[in-house]
Amino acid sequence: MDRIRIRGGNELNGIIPISGAKNAALPLMIASLLTNETLNLRNVPRLADVQQLQRILRNHGVDTALSGKRAGEKAQSGENLSLTAGEIVDTVAPYELVSAMRASFWVLGPLLARCGEAKVSLPGGCAIGTRPVDLFLMAMEKLGASLDVDNGYVIAKAKNGLVGNRIVFPKVSVGATHCALMAATMAKGETTIENAAREPEVGDLADCLVKMGAKIGGIGTSTLMIEGVERLHGATHSVLADRIETGTYAMAGAMAGGEVILTDTKADFLDAFIDAMDLAGVDIETVENGLRVKRRDDLIKPVSIETRPYPGFPTDLQAQFMGMLTMTEGSSSIRETIFENRFMHVQELARLGADIKLRGDTAIVNGVRELRGAEVMATDLRASVSLVIAGLVAKGDTILHRVYHLDRGFEDLELKLSRCGADIERLSD
Repeated sequence: MDRIRIRGGNELNGIIPISGAKNAALPLMIASLLTNETLNLRNVPRLADVQQLQRILRNHGVDTALSGKRAGEKAQSGENLSLTAGEIVDTVAPYELVSAMRASFWVLGPLLARCGEAKVSLPGGCAIGTRPVDLFLMAMEKLGASLDVDNGYVIAKAKNGLVGNRIVFPKVSVGATHCALMAATMAKGETTIENAAREPEVGDLADCLVKMGAKIGGIGTSTLMIEGVERLHGATHSVLADRIETGTYAMAGAMAGGEVILTDTKADFLDAFIDAMDLAGVDIETVENGLRVKRRDDLIKPVSIETRPYPGFPTDLQAQFMGMLTMTEGSSSIRETIFENRFMHVQELARLGADIKLRGDTAIVNGVRELRGAEVMATDLRASVSLVIAGLVAKGDTILHRVYHLDRGFEDLELKLSRCGADIERLSD
């Protein structure tokens, strides 16, 4: 099994290209189920989750094809992925596929909208909490589907098609918003989704659905208004830049020192994060085709934050921010309000010498003078990269195990960091 070795102490100086957003690419791929024509996606990141979702969609009858680079593209430009669901041959999403990636549960909405039926395995728990699917099911019932849960499967039927309705989410859910939005595009009549997630990735999906012929109002707000259409057609859409990867490499540059330029991205959708970085003593300024990141002083300053749905501080940057705050002069606090059990990286950061105390949903990070390399284990995607950030400054070697978590969401991480001066390499047995 692969491992990553990091020898800390090197500054980062150079250019880091930002890939397309995984959190946008996955629902965009699932949207291909809504039409029998081809959906062409550009700037798709090369990630394990993208490959796994292709396998899941092929199980439903979707033909997938990756095309080569185009003239003028840079070395790390995203892939071009074509998806054609000419005929849905299977409306069952089996446990062995859904359990490998929770996002695959979102096929429930498109399958119901197009085929009037779906049998989708419950995804089960995960390392960062239970993440229940009750909001998904409520939304499908509001659209007229009959639901039954049997032997771990959701069996959904809408023999006469889905019907538009008012859906009010009691709490913000990105996944449930994705699923409900896709289903509502082909429901008869009008659908209003209230307290919808406002994340940029939801807006990116909505923009693509409009290109496919959907009628959607309120994009970017907490109230989405959808007028159902009989059919959707093919389209071409480019995946937006990954704001989580942007923030992650900004923190890596701030932690290690030096100056990095993040290209193919912008400050849009990162206001809360950039404000927190400013308080931490890190300058992030817009330059041509990207952002420049530089720490103002020798040490990161302590900061207190809490995660919130967009436009608040992203939960997907919480672990990385904690890694960056391990070496400050003072104490910081991080309150996690989105997912329970999303502090599993604390114990691994402690192996590197971090001083972190947990008080319910809040972590108190007491800055230390130095971190020391050790063997650590990734527990989930974002936790894994927090250990990389800490390893960039830890004395000696840090060995990161279970890097398959990292491969789910970060494309060519070792290459991007090593090109800026990091001493990092992948080790294979």
